[in-house]
Amino acid sequence: MKNLVELDAIYEPIQKELQELEQKLKAAIDVDVPILSLLLDYVLESSGKRIRPAITLFAGKLNHYDLDLLLPAASAIEFLHSGSLVHDDVVDNSTKRRGKLTVNSLWGDTNAVLLGDYLFGKAASLVIAIGSVRVTELFSRAVMNIIAGELRHKAAISNQQSAIKEARHNYYRWIGAKTACLFSVAAESGAILGQAPEEAIRALEDYGYNFGMAFQVVDDILDFIGDEAELGKPLGSDLSQGILTLPTILFLERYPEDGVVKEAMGSNDTVNVKLAVERVSQSVIIRGCFDIASDFCHRACQSLKNLPDYPSRSHLIDLAHYAVQRKK
Repeated sequence: MKNLVELDAIYEPIQKELQELEQKLKAAIDVDVPILSLLLDYVLESSGKRIRPAITLFAGKLNHYDLDLLLPAASAIEFLHSGSLVHDDVVDNSTKRRGKLTVNSLWGDTNAVLLGDYLFGKAASLVIAIGSVRVTELFSRAVMNIIAGELRHKAAISNQQSAIKEARHNYYRWIGAKTACLFSVAAESGAILGQAPEEAIRALEDYGYNFGMAFQVVDDILDFIGDEAELGKPLGSDLSQGILTLPTILFLERYPEDGVVKEAMGSNDTVNVKLAVERVSQSVIIRGCFDIASDFCHRACQSLKNLPDYPSRSHLIDLAHYAVQRKK
């Protein structure tokens, strides 16, 4: 595994573009509906890592770098991502994200759903204005995949016996739809708008998908071993909500008779959840999960091996390694 390169160092070549991106996101807050402006400001100012738009910009740098096309696409992917998170919090009845109370916990489910819809609409308007039918179709398919994946996941976990039996398969399908899909769109749209040859577009699509799989697996590992202050939520949050993620799945596969983790699934008992988190985090399971994340990272980097050896390619590789080695 390559030594960790900090995000600021990776972003250095696109720092100016990311500042312009922030201006575009802030401009979206300027609407004449006070409650909507308040909600947009609350969600967009809690700036995440902006990894998806960064991937779009780096992918565009591999061929013909047209910022007038790439910046709206990068902004659209961030709006789409933000909207999906707001909807996720409603679906999962989450109360905290990134250390802040969620929109649904502060303003209710109705306002949260409408805000998510608005963010999806904002993403659509930016993409349509770009004028690329192919990129527009890419974004619309992403929205359908995210929704279909969430519905499929909910249907799978409603049958607990089926959920345990096919948990790993269902998990990979779920994170492929909810997380890897957006990373794939971020990379592929950047390649398309950068007028990359078709083989490069396919390579970047594959890079984005495997990057996203690695990213989500690490997110789910950190739910067991991360620092609560850095994560902005209690450890075992998914477990307490009854959500089967890879660490829990691998643990139950290896120790099917263990009752501690099973009892903590969907439990409001913080003592039970804490015991289960300790049981999983101190087992060999965590190493196995990191191995799986590293494998996805390796696949992502291998996807780029036949692309021109431009600096942006090395930055995409550094991002993939960052995704696996990060602490939050």
